Amino acid sequence: MQATMSGVEEDKYRSYLHGEGELNTTWRWGGPPNYDDVNKLFEEERTKVWPPGSLEEQVQNLIKTWEMEVFHKASLHDFKSLDVNKYTLSLNGRKDLNMMDIKKLGGGYNPQLQTSLPEEHRIYDPEKETAESSHRAFLTAFPRGFALEVVKVYAGPPEIVCKFRHWGYSEGPFKGHAPTGELVEFYGIAIIQVDENMRIGGVEFFYERGELLGGLVKGAAIDDTSAQEAASSCPILRNTG
Repeated sequence: MQATMSGVEEDKYRSYLHGEGELNTTWRWGGPPNYDDVNKLFEEERTKVWPPGSLEEQVQNLIKTWEMEVFHKASLHDFKSLDVNKYTLSLNGRKDLNMMDIKKLGGGYNPQLQTSLPEEHRIYDPEKETAESSHRAFLTAFPRGFALEVVKVYAGPPEIVCKFRHWGYSEGPFKGHAPTGELVEFYGIAIIQVDENMRIGGVEFFYERGELLGGLVKGAAIDDTSAQEAASSCPILRNTG
C-alpha cells in the first residue's frame, strides 16, 4: 500500500478513506474505519482475483467504497462515490429510497434488511434499530469483518449489472444467539447506475436476507448484552470496518 502525505496508508480497495481529501471528513464513529482484518479475510478466501484495472476490479472497488461511505461518513457533503442529489436504493424490487427515506429508516444495515415479515417473526427488525445499534450488532457477530467480492459482471457502465458474494464467520453473539464459528454467506445481484465519473446515482439489490440472518441465529440462546456493550464502548471496535 502507498502512504499518503499525512503518513496514513491508503486502503487497497477503497477510495476516499484516507489522504488530504478526507482531512475534514466527519466520521460517524469519530475516525476513519480500519479494514485490515476484513481485507485479510477477503484476500484469503475470495474466489476471484481480478486483473488490475479490469472492469470487475473497478466494480468491486466501487461497491466497497460505496459501502464504506454510507456506513461511516456522517455528512452527505463528504460522499464522493455517489451523487447524493440523485441517489436511490431499492431492495428486491421495493420502491426506491432517496437519502431522506434512508435517514428515516435509521441508516446502517436497515435499508438493506427491509422486510414484510410480521414483527413477531423478525430476527432483525429494521424498524427498531438505529445506525449505531445496527453497526454494533453486526460488528459483534463478525469480529473479523464481513467481506465482499464481485464474482461476475454481466454489463458495464452506465448500467452495471453484477453478482456479488458477501461472507463472514459467526464468531460473536447476534441478537441473543451464541456464535457457531461457521461460515455465513449469501450471494446477490446488484444493478448500479453510474455517471461518466463512475459516481453512483442509483442501486438495486436482489438477495435473500434470510441467508444472512439465518446463519447468525443457529447458536444457542444466550444473553449477549455484555458483548454488545463492549463493542459499543471500545474505540477500536467502533472504528472497525
